Amino acid sequence: MAARSPTACPESYSDPRKLVVENPAAGIRYFLVKPSDVAIYVEHGAADIGIVGKDILAESGADVYELLDTGLGKCRMCVAGPKDFTEDQSRTLRVATKFVNIAKRYYAAQGRDIDIIKLNGSIELAPILGLSDVIVDIVETGTTLRENDLKVLTEFMPISARFIANRASYQFKRPQIDKLLRRLTEVTES
Repeated sequence: MAARSPTACPESYSDPRKLVVENPAAGIRYFLVKPSDVAIYVEHGAADIGIVGKDILAESGADVYELLDTGLGKCRMCVAGPKDFTEDQSRTLRVATKFVNIAKRYYAAQGRDIDIIKLNGSIELAPILGLSDVIVDIVETGTTLRENDLKVLTEFMPISARFIANRASYQFKRPQIDKLLRRLTEVTES
């Protein structure tokens, strides 16, 4: 029988309304927040550490320490468009995405003029319906793209879950955070 981790939480996560779960003996509180908010809670010190996707970290621009790439949830940020897409450099490119900051940085690095169309879901519909020329989105297998006659045009950022820490917390609680980091590293490398 495996020993239970001292950082494990004895409380149940089953109550869908409970947002804070505690392990008083270990002095740990777990906050159940939306993935898009993790970096914000950590950056502002409401949480000392968190695990967040690289996409959310890059989009938010949060000023945190990125301590470990866990390798979990691997996918990639891509530019995708119709299978027959040919870019016309003489006009502004219309880009649909929910990752506005990532898309702006990507195209700014190329010196490309773009119009961003911010969407929150079904991004693949935008080029199909003529709303945009291309999309910037996360791609895991590419199945949704293929099923909608779209293809990856460029892959430009690997994405996976990252272990992050608040900068001040890391200075003041470094031994505790490093202990968790070592454990997480052991688990993700096995």
